Amino acid sequence: MKIATFNINGIKARINALPDWLDEAQPDVAILQEIKSVDENFPRELFEERGYNVESHGQKSFNGVAMLSKLPLEDVQRGLPGDDEDEQARWIEATVVGEQAVRLCGLYLPNGNPVPGPKYEYKLSWMERLLTRAKDLLAEEQLALITGDFNIIPQAEDAANPQVWREDALFRPESRAAWRRIVNLGYTEAFRARTHGPGHYSFWDYQAGAWNKNDGIRIDHFLLTPQCADLLRECKIDAEIRGREKPSDHVPVWVELAA
Repeated sequence: MKIATFNINGIKARINALPDWLDEAQPDVAILQEIKSVDENFPRELFEERGYNVESHGQKSFNGVAMLSKLPLEDVQRGLPGDDEDEQARWIEATVVGEQAVRLCGLYLPNGNPVPGPKYEYKLSWMERLLTRAKDLLAEEQLALITGDFNIIPQAEDAANPQVWREDALFRPESRAAWRRIVNLGYTEAFRARTHGPGHYSFWDYQAGAWNKNDGIRIDHFLLTPQCADLLRECKIDAEIRGREKPSDHVPVWVELAA
């Protein structure tokens, strides 16, 4: 089973690039972030005609997450538990059934800038709620993964110029400590389980020629429960997508599972 995560930075802007990538990469499941569309305006027919089941959790102009799956999606849930007053569309989860059932959790974690301020406080409180959900997934002892745009640079090697990000919400010590608390519960960070060293990025800003300079950061991740990690075959970043026409500032990251 091939499962991809892709922050598309607006479905309207990626109305051609996203289908082209799907046709080429053929993921069984694609988990999208920043669709920037309410559910009724999401172009589901574009994906259904390609054989995908579509589930979305949208929001006008901002945020929004979705799942596209060639396999049935069951028990779909929208919104990260822990705060009934949180109206931002940043979390979707469902069970996909292939040879085995896998619980998929897709997220668009808050950016948190500027620091300090309410946006950073929201990021850290959101990560506390994520920690709770991550604990529950482990307690259920099922095949599960959490993936998406985490807006977290885990280590200095995950940025071409880490000193530039030192005071940014994506790289602040508090942010990375919150990330480690989740990973250290017993999750496997799929990309680093297969690839080591610097120079691997999933985001390049539109400004200052970042793509041409390879001035990137790695902020799109897969976290696998132990049961899911046992099935990990591969994890790759489709970096070349960033150089195509009208790209997102993120590129797809995918895992292949023996499931």
